[in-house]
Amino acid sequence: MTTELDPGLQAELGPIMAASAQMDKPEVGDVLTRRRYARAMFEHLASARAAVPQVEVTEYVTVAEDGTEMTLHWYRLADTSGPGSAALYLHGGGMIYGLDEVGALYDSVVRGYVAASGVPMLVPDYRVAPEHPHPSPVQDCYAGLVWLADHADELGVDPGRLAVMGDSAGGGLAAGVCLLARDRGGPSIARQLLIYPMLDDRTPAPDSALASLLTWSYDDNITGWQALLSGTAGTDGLVAYGAPARAGDLSGLPPTYLDVGDLDLFHDETNRYAAALTAAGVPTELHVTPGCPHAFEILAPDVPVSKRIVAERVRRLRSV
Repeated sequence: MTTELDPGLQAELGPIMAASAQMDKPEVGDVLTRRRYARAMFEHLASARAAVPQVEVTEYVTVAEDGTEMTLHWYRLADTSGPGSAALYLHGGGMIYGLDEVGALYDSVVRGYVAASGVPMLVPDYRVAPEHPHPSPVQDCYAGLVWLADHADELGVDPGRLAVMGDSAGGGLAAGVCLLARDRGGPSIARQLLIYPMLDDRTPAPDSALASLLTWSYDDNITGWQALLSGTAGTDGLVAYGAPARAGDLSGLPPTYLDVGDLDLFHDETNRYAAALTAAGVPTELHVTPGCPHAFEILAPDVPVSKRIVAERVRRLRSV
């Protein structure tokens, strides 16, 4: 593992990370301060991205497992019939940031994937912790998948060509949704795409060589998992739908694509999950990108390494 940023990222992120290092850091468990910081950052990042006007968005509503109404955002290329495939896209946010904090940025991110791949995407406004701990977030996301499969005909989608995709917390939720679908005999999933997924509630011991390069820190991770799991993160007996790294059986899951940077706190757990999928007979493709921290392609989308990894994801989307 390198301990230096990719040269292109260094030029873009180096000054930002240096300035961030001088800021007061929220204490472990301080969700509200983290949300305030996140909203400002994500809105700034969204404002710097180019518009993608050729993608249209329609809102729908479904009912989650506990009877709560949930908004669904359907993204598709305007004036096209689409390829027949579709993806459920689950946004990141450390299990504690909802669309209120990250929505402006993810609107742009999802539009970009749809425009590049032609594959329409459904984005559920899933609830987040600590107000809505496990199992609400993964059950909300699963309800989005069920809605997509149930409404495939009216959306012009082949229900046999559905992917589940997510990044960071959304990647962990995507893995949990695929486990739920397998165990419940739910909708067929043709592919899961897990982007630097948040899979393991057992946060590793801090590595001083890595700490200054993390864009999602050890304290952030502990805060997110403790919020999701109501203070039980790291204990015995947790179910895999909330923390997929706990799964003892990964057989029968859909072909999987994963990617992660080697300066990401989730590097090791992503590699372990990929190895476990392979051992379970699941066709698995893993990309580990040197010199890249968590969410590098969102923080610096125009850097060559960011464009390369996004192109890999688009390639896999097009193959669904």
